Amino acid sequence: MAKSRTIILSVSKKTGDVFDAILNSPPKMMPDAKQNGDGSWSFSTPRGNANLKFKHNKNFGILDHLYEDEETAWDVPMRVVPSGDESEVIVTISKPDVLTDAQFDERMREIDEVFKNLKDLIEKS
Repeated sequence: MAKSRTIILSVSKKTGDVFDAILNSPPKMMPDAKQNGDGSWSFSTPRGNANLKFKHNKNFGILDHLYEDEETAWDVPMRVVPSGDESEVIVTISKPDVLTDAQFDERMREIDEVFKNLKDLIEKS
């Protein structure tokens, strides 16, 4: 069975605002982020150059994305769903075959920090 982890963020913003903030977050979170002609974002990471491409549909709250760095590729389903005056961001991350369980666990600690920063960015905007 493949190893995966689901992250759920409660965000104190309406769904449409959360969706737009996430879609436009790369240059706010990675200062060297540059948008490419195909709509993807390129930027540097501790693991070298990376690329992020959203496959989104605002009407359905879909913010799926493909993240690739020099070591791995991650096809990540992400949803933004309403929860009263707030929103829930639900992300499921599956371990790429090239990573060991220990490497995956380390990446999840890094990703926890990324999502904490994303939540702060969204709620302050």
